[in-house]
Amino acid sequence: MTKELQVINHEGQLVTDSRDVAEMVGKQHAHLLRDIKGYLEVLDPNPKLDSANFFIENTYKDGNNQTRPCFLLTKKGCDMVANKMTGEKGILFTATYVTRFEEMENVLKSKTHSLPMTYKEALQALLIEVEKNECLQIENSTFKQQIGEMKPKVSYYDIVLKSPSALSVTEISKDYGMSANKFNRLLHDLGIQYKQGKVWFLYSKYHDKGYTKTETYTYDIDKTRVSTKWTQKGRLFLYDILKQNNVLPMIEQDIQYIA
Repeated sequence: MTKELQVINHEGQLVTDSRDVAEMVGKQHAHLLRDIKGYLEVLDPNPKLDSANFFIENTYKDGNNQTRPCFLLTKKGCDMVANKMTGEKGILFTATYVTRFEEMENVLKSKTHSLPMTYKEALQALLIEVEKNECLQIENSTFKQQIGEMKPKVSYYDIVLKSPSALSVTEISKDYGMSANKFNRLLHDLGIQYKQGKVWFLYSKYHDKGYTKTETYTYDIDKTRVSTKWTQKGRLFLYDILKQNNVLPMIEQDIQYIA
């Protein structure tokens, strides 16, 4: 047993050459071929057993450039040959082919991409890569569009979320480049609030959502004034409602202009 057993990938199946097996087990190649043909005589008539899962007919060129027969043995084929062997040779052959097949299986598993073996496989591999690239381009375009759609909202939301306190309508209206009076009238036109006396109140479908805080403060010792301020939740609510009506804060108007 002087030669190392070579295991190769033959059309997606791991095999070894009968010449290598014969040399390892100390048997003439012609005798091993005779044994394999005997196995095939038993396997081929059996419809439940595919002999190609054990032995694959093949040829090689000898030193005189003559075509000679050989077989490629799968792991199952090696099992069958080893089962007929006894003693040290049988043990060493079994240990060797089991190890070599396992090593080759691990090599194939470790490869992320296997190289195509035929022109057809190369074309199939190319088609797969083209389809992958097309999918990536579509995903990239979709991602860019989503980012473009989200970017204004994110930038304004970031500003809102950084402001923990409630804000007066004067402060919010500046975000939109409006005066407080104009902004209040816009919210009234959109059915968000109504005015009672000098104070703006939310309509009933909004007043219990946590959008505003009503504060009462005293001035001139005995006089009080009611002021409605918008919470950050209310500020984001206004952002969504106004955007639906094509009213954007100044920061997003700038982004749209740049885009």
